[in-house]
Amino acid sequence: MSPTPTGRLLRTADGYDVVHTRTFRAPIDDVWASVTEPERTARWFGPWKGEAGPGRTVQVQMSYEDNAPWCDLRIDECEPPRRLAVSIIDEAGHWRMELLLDESAGATELRFAQHLESTTGIGEIGPGWEYYLDALVAATKGEPRPNFDDYYPAHREHYERQAAELEAGQAS
Repeated sequence: MSPTPTGRLLRTADGYDVVHTRTFRAPIDDVWASVTEPERTARWFGPWKGEAGPGRTVQVQMSYEDNAPWCDLRIDECEPPRRLAVSIIDEAGHWRMELLLDESAGATELRFAQHLESTTGIGEIGPGWEYYLDALVAATKGEPRPNFDDYYPAHREHYERQAAELEAGQAS
């Protein structure tokens, strides 16, 4: 069964946010560990190395991208176990991302946003994060990682349609 795209593209004061939400039947500290500890990030995104902390830069390997490149990831803000804001500057551009966690009634909600200046490339960006966040869900459950081919190009239209509506002023 193909996954259903869930991400939303929202207009902001500075551009756009592509936002994805996932819910885990796990305590907030466990979900925080899944997104901040190198041996756990390796299960769904890639490992990282270096001394982590606000204002510091670590090296992250994007294990599931072509050639598994390493890139510099700057930790802009870190408020364990609730908020992490990071940025990557590489040949693909400037990527600013924010992760918010909230625990309630035995579940933890993860809200992931990538802050964008424009909607350029949204047809690739949105499906990519759907895939990675579903890989995170699978890793926390001990399930096999999803297949990227189920996300791209299948989810491309979902994001491009939202961009067209925002640019036409039909959505907020």
